[in-house]
Amino acid sequence: MFKIYVTKNIPKEGLELLKDKCDIEVNNLGRSLSKQELLEKIKNKDACITQLTDKVDIDFFEAAKNLKIIANYAVGFDNIDLNEATKRKIFVTNTPDVLTQATAELAWALLFACARGIPQADKFTREGNYKGWDLYLFLGLDISHKTLGIIGAGRIGQAFAKMSKGFDMNILYTANSKKIDFEAQTNAKFVDLETLLKESDFVSIHTPLTPQTYHLIGKKELSLMKKTAILINTSRGAVIDEKALAESLENRQIYAAGLDVYEKEPIIEEKLKTLDNVVLLPHIGSATYKTRIDMSILAAQNILDFLEGKIPRTLVNKDILKT
Repeated sequence: MFKIYVTKNIPKEGLELLKDKCDIEVNNLGRSLSKQELLEKIKNKDACITQLTDKVDIDFFEAAKNLKIIANYAVGFDNIDLNEATKRKIFVTNTPDVLTQATAELAWALLFACARGIPQADKFTREGNYKGWDLYLFLGLDISHKTLGIIGAGRIGQAFAKMSKGFDMNILYTANSKKIDFEAQTNAKFVDLETLLKESDFVSIHTPLTPQTYHLIGKKELSLMKKTAILINTSRGAVIDEKALAESLENRQIYAAGLDVYEKEPIIEEKLKTLDNVVLLPHIGSATYKTRIDMSILAAQNILDFLEGKIPRTLVNKDILKT
């Protein structure tokens, strides 16, 4: 039977789709495998359902001589050496679309938390400091009628922007190309990054991590932002220079930041942990019950497509079809 290794236990709904056609082995240890453990497990496997924490590099491919397809249980795939996979004629898939709304909603949760000081107010109340209504207690920022800047207007970036409709916001965006339909739906304006940073009250990052977007937001870019601006990141941590961000927040060069992802996960820049104007989450952008189930099903469907001789529905390395 077609042998599959699942690097971390995923919702059973996806595995149920595969069990009659495949021999499935799942890591049920409740932790990520070490590199050596993973290399040992993928020997003689035909497919692997990976997590974004799994480094799929040349060592991985050398160990998995029989590998035919990788189903990455994530929308991002920067954990995978895509060129090496394509060279070896190994299909790589991801799980887009099904997590779009959940991630966009979490970005809004971070925006609200930063603008209104929700974590600080919660802590203040729990510690018994609330003595009654106070005119100046936890004053925050308004959201309605402000300018929202979107860096990366893909599926999640567009969904995030569309959710602003009820707040009557002015939308600016930057992307690899203009999005005509998106502009028609939201009246969004395509601008360069410098303009977006200078004019936006809220900046939300939704671009994938590539060599071009690594440290896209650094000391120079942060200096362009308003002192009342809030920066949100639910994409990939390394898009922001974390040291530069910590310095900017400490010096109150920007108002606040909300982060769900980090440059060297799970390690977080120590200075960020000491600041009260940053909200830190443990990479939970897609963490809803339905979304995680749907991701499991989509990962499995990609493998089933391959087994049935079809092009996997969310194939990432499409160049493989030319070889």
